[in-house]
Amino acid sequence: MLSTDRDLKRGGERFPIPSQGEVEGRLLMFEVVAVTCLQELLAKPETRLVSRLRRRLIRNLKKRCARLKLCADDEKASEQFALQLLRAALEEAEDERSH
Repeated sequence: MLSTDRDLKRGGERFPIPSQGEVEGRLLMFEVVAVTCLQELLAKPETRLVSRLRRRLIRNLKKRCARLKLCADDEKASEQFALQLLRAALEEAEDERSH
């Protein structure tokens, strides 16, 4: 997000902090991509898919937390938050699929 070459740009392009609309737009895109991918995955008949997905999410998150050298409390909080996001995305995917 922060970049030294922004100083040479004109107008709003030179500001390193994105607007609330930009942040909301990016979050919306992340949500749409996540829900769409989960809908495709859930359309498959494999029953253990969600538990495999959950395990892989936790494993990938632990790798990234280790690189950031997060303390155990922060790592646990990020894991809980990620699982909450996954649960919410799964619910959204199920709701959209049933309509």
